[in-house]
Amino acid sequence: MQNQKGVMLDWVRKVHQEKMLDLLVDQDLGPHYDRIEVAEMVQVTLLCTQFQPSHRPKMSEVVRMLEGDGLAEKWEATNRPAAEAPVHDALGYDQRNDSNGSVFFNDYYHENDSSLSSDEARSIDTVEEMELSGPR
Repeated sequence: MQNQKGVMLDWVRKVHQEKMLDLLVDQDLGPHYDRIEVAEMVQVTLLCTQFQPSHRPKMSEVVRMLEGDGLAEKWEATNRPAAEAPVHDALGYDQRNDSNGSVFFNDYYHENDSSLSSDEARSIDTVEEMELSGPR
């Protein structure tokens, strides 16, 4: 089953690279769909299905991308050649390419920030956890 998922993702990546996204859309829709929206959803999907879970965007980033905020910048940053990529992007991610040429994100933020005390770092962790857990 896991191998089938990998094959499907490889196919979607290829379809995306070849700009043949119509292959991913239900044929019953005919021309009645937004091509730009399909392209954006495929980009979000590819960002969210990277091999290493720690390389995937956070759920809060995914929500923002789905709402139309930041996807273009995130996608551009992931597809920049490694030599041109900054060490850390604006969201605090270290950008690297894996051996397949797929780009992923390494969680970086406050654990690499030597200017934060351990209490400040724990405080940031608590705030992030509360934001993700929602109302009780």
